[in-house]
Amino acid sequence: MKITFLGTGTSQGVPIITCQCPICSSTDEKDKRLRSSLMIEIENNIFIIDCGPDFRYQMLREKVKKIDAIFITHGHRDHIAGIDDIRPYNYSQQKAIEIFAKKDVLLNIKDEFNYVFKYEKYPGVPKIDLHLIDKNPFTFNNIQVIPIEVKHFKISILGYRIADFTYITDANFISSEEIKKIKGSKVIVLNALRKQPHETHFTLNQALELFAELKPEQGYITHISHEMGLYKDVEKELPANIHLAYDRLTIQI
Repeated sequence: MKITFLGTGTSQGVPIITCQCPICSSTDEKDKRLRSSLMIEIENNIFIIDCGPDFRYQMLREKVKKIDAIFITHGHRDHIAGIDDIRPYNYSQQKAIEIFAKKDVLLNIKDEFNYVFKYEKYPGVPKIDLHLIDKNPFTFNNIQVIPIEVKHFKISILGYRIADFTYITDANFISSEEIKKIKGSKVIVLNALRKQPHETHFTLNQALELFAELKPEQGYITHISHEMGLYKDVEKELPANIHLAYDRLTIQI
């Protein structure tokens, strides 16, 4: 299984042309973070987790030739805004793209992209097949996917585990029941927005405490804002098996 971090940032962490902060002015490519998204390549399948506003560029940059399924964590725009850009894959694959999400997220998608679902469709609109999931495991293309329910402030969102890999973003709480689903993963990705307290996301220390409990062989931090600091500085503060993820990082499991 090959994992590629398509983006590791947030809408609070995307470089702005006029900004002169240390992150935006950094020449280190590891500080240039697009909106968080992930690609999993397993048994000839290509799965994407989240489809934000940087989706089109991310796909072009990585030269992604096909998509088998997209798993959505939640319905905020930085995680679904790129859905319109699946149209080239409709054309090249000659079929709809499968999208898996919770009920509230499917409703968000239908509202945000209402033109996709009209009875008389305008030619060329995206073709997507929506699949309702909850926190129970499901199988797609003979691959078992285990959704993990976490809290993003007051809303329930999903992380995903496939084989020995678990991906969690935008969380600020995970119940003991859902923690059990994660344990045993060799590689775990957790979000950490910044070092200072935040009401809707884990801080760096909170993520490190959870890594210490889960004991993965390797842990990676994603959904990183500018307030976290420079990659080279933060990386020095982390345990040997924990790293800041960065855009285009690839790992094999």
